[in-house]
Amino acid sequence: MKVYNSIESFEKLPYAVVTSGTFDGVHLGHQKILSRLREISANSGGETVVLTFWPHPRMVVSEDSQGLQLLSTIDEKTELLAHLGIQHLVIVPFTRSFSELSSDEFIRQVLVDRIGTKKLVIGYDHRFGRNREGSFDFLQQNASQYGFEVEEISRQDIDQLAISSTRIRNALLEGDVKEANELLGRPYEFSGTVVKGKQIGRTIGFPTANVLVRESYKLIPANGVYTIQARHAGTLYGGMLNIGTRPTVDGTTRTIEANLFEFNKEIYGEKLQVELLHYLRPEQKFNSLDSLMQQIKADKEKSLAYLNK
Repeated sequence: MKVYNSIESFEKLPYAVVTSGTFDGVHLGHQKILSRLREISANSGGETVVLTFWPHPRMVVSEDSQGLQLLSTIDEKTELLAHLGIQHLVIVPFTRSFSELSSDEFIRQVLVDRIGTKKLVIGYDHRFGRNREGSFDFLQQNASQYGFEVEEISRQDIDQLAISSTRIRNALLEGDVKEANELLGRPYEFSGTVVKGKQIGRTIGFPTANVLVRESYKLIPANGVYTIQARHAGTLYGGMLNIGTRPTVDGTTRTIEANLFEFNKEIYGEKLQVELLHYLRPEQKFNSLDSLMQQIKADKEKSLAYLNK
């Protein structure tokens, strides 16, 4: 997949099959649109193009963007789209001036003049342009003058899947990893740098890697204990993860701590990619470190059973 970090760097195609949107999470609903994109491209001899926007539009135009939580970083989104067989990804820098483009200006300047759109595929409620004024009806009425065809993935098709990024976010914030993963079509993941913690886990036989996620907007699921897989330096390890404040040791800040099975390396400063597989239990305060250790042993047994299933 070719990635372009501006519209200007894209060389106009003879037959572009295009979709646009934020595609947060690249969930099963998005994948339906992308699948149709690939199908049309194969039948027409065209090339698939995804237009996405970064920063997320709400970061630029919304007054409550401080609380914005996203399912995917731009790097994660890029990797997911590449795996799905998209040929061209155009990452449009989203600015206030760009947000002021009318739907007609967006279509003419971006879709037609820059991209070479011959077929546009959109979700049933997709809107674009200033104040979200552009709609499927607008496109249908004006498609002939723009020189491309437009196709809408029907509301029925998307509603049958009952998928939205908001529903996935809510599931994760409630610790419902099972539902979130089903809607995503894969385990929810996040990546971070391993940093030094208080190393209390070592004293009870369960050393942990403290994962610092640097993107403040990246959604971290509900506090609790999870069964995970974690990738380090290209190798996948089973393990378990605690998200929370560590009340047993009088913790006050929220941390992410991974205990990886069959793993015995110092990896401070290195990247760890975590996939959430299963929610085990809520975080709780124990009367002693010994009680905590016994519970962690039980958590490990459950995690091993889940991983071996």
